[in-house]
Amino acid sequence: MLHPSYTDLIEAVNSDVEQGEQPVVQSRYSIVIASAKRARQLIAGEEAFVPSAGRKPLSVAIEELYKSYVKILPEEEGEDEAE
Repeated sequence: MLHPSYTDLIEAVNSDVEQGEQPVVQSRYSIVIASAKRARQLIAGEEAFVPSAGRKPLSVAIEELYKSYVKILPEEEGEDEAE
């Protein structure tokens, strides 16, 4: 069993979203992508915000997301459009 569960992780990431606003994360896929991206940053040498001695980068990334040390920013509309 995974801890935290996908549901718990999604709730933790969306905890700062005000009522009536669009949640930052709406699916497991979004959580997986965000966790993998953060794990790659840790592998590249970025400093971890939680103790990481002997732990795999993905485990550290998930804990950082769960404890809100790392935030997922929503994509801005029109970001892909050429100006």
